[in-house]
Formats: sequence, structure tokens, C-alpha cells
Amino acid sequence: MGKKIILTGATGLVGEGVLLACLSNPQISEVLIVGRKATGIKHQKLKELLVGSFFNLHEVETQLTGYDACFYCAGISSAGMNEKDYTSITYDTTLAFAQVLLKTNPNMSFCFVSGSHTDGSEKGRVMWARVKGKTENTLSKMAFRQIYHFRPGLMKPTEGQKNVKGYYKILGKMYGFFKLLFPNHVSTMNEVGQAMINSITIGYPKQILEVTDIKTLAKMTN
Repeated sequence: MGKKIILTGATGLVGEGVLLACLSNPQISEVLIVGRKATGIKHQKLKELLVGSFFNLHEVETQLTGYDACFYCAGISSAGMNEKDYTSITYDTTLAFAQVLLKTNPNMSFCFVSGSHTDGSEKGRVMWARVKGKTENTLSKMAFRQIYHFRPGLMKPTEGQKNVKGYYKILGKMYGFFKLLFPNHVSTMNEVGQAMINSITIGYPKQILEVTDIKTLAKMTN
């Protein structure tokens, strides 16, 4: 029996890449995308649930039951944002969503996409890193069956991805060069997706996965 996944952030780079990995993997039988915008993707495994806000999910709780894991890929760049607003989106929204899922699926696994150089001490000078660290730390205290924090660096988009912007378009063309110079800081988007799938089907000894862990886990087999 394949795993049933809830996925957020499907209209962003990471979420779309993880979605494509799930749709092509026979270990995943269903993906429910929860978000504010439709993806436009049609697939026999795919369901979509459009919501206005992750803070107001009580009306759709019954549609969120019966799932094995959540791949939380929603997020936003901190560029131009103050700490209060960034915290509301990154910390408050994530925790609100996680709390509903834990209520409806008490045996669920939760995978949170954080980022390279996230600050687990919550005391560093970089605002986004502190907020991501706080989010990781709070999620880790929740009673999920498994909780993993993924800290990818630069990622090569999967062929066919539409939500690719800025320097990621360049990275896709120069991935071989970056991989040669910075092997521990780059991965493919497909590796991130496969590592998430393997985390819930195989498991991993670390709760926080840096780029090297992501690449190692992506290669593991049952």
C-alpha cells in the first residue's frame, strides 16, 4: 500500500519539485495539495484542496484525515520583510497547519523544508535563519510519529518545472560547474523529493538533514 501525502507550496520551486518526485514514485499512492492557488497539474494520484488561509482549516478537517505524512514546502523569501511579518508567515502559519494535521492524523510524519544555514540556536544575527530555527525547534516538540527538517542549499530544478525563477534558471544550466566546486552545497530538486519520500518509508538517523544528508538519503533503498 503506497503512502498518502499532504503537500504544501506546490506552486513554488521546492514544492513543485517534490510534487513531481511524488507523482513519479510508485511508493506514493496519493498526493493532496493544500494551497491558495490551483497548480493546473492533472494526475491520477493528485487531489487539490484550495483554502483561503492555513489559520482557518477547521471547515476542511475531514478532508485532511487519513494521510501518512506532510511535506511542508510552503515558504517565502525574507527579502524586504521585517521580522514580525516573516515570523507570521514562516512560524505562525506553519505551526497552525501542523497542529491541525496532528489532530486529524495523530500517527503522521512531518517533513519541514527549512534551508541551509538555518540557526537552531535562534540567537544569530540573520533574521530568516533565526525564525526558521525557531520553527524547526517548535515542530520538533510536537508529537508527530517522525519529524524531519530539510535544509537544502542550491537546487537544480527538475525538467518540466514551471515555477523556476531568478538564479535557479542559471543554476539549472551550470549545475555541473557548481557541483564540482561546491559538492556539499548543491543538489538536484529530484534528490530533495526522493529524500523526503525515503525519510517516511525508510527513515534516517538524523532529524536535521543538511545537503550531504539529503543526497545520502535520496540514494537509500529498502
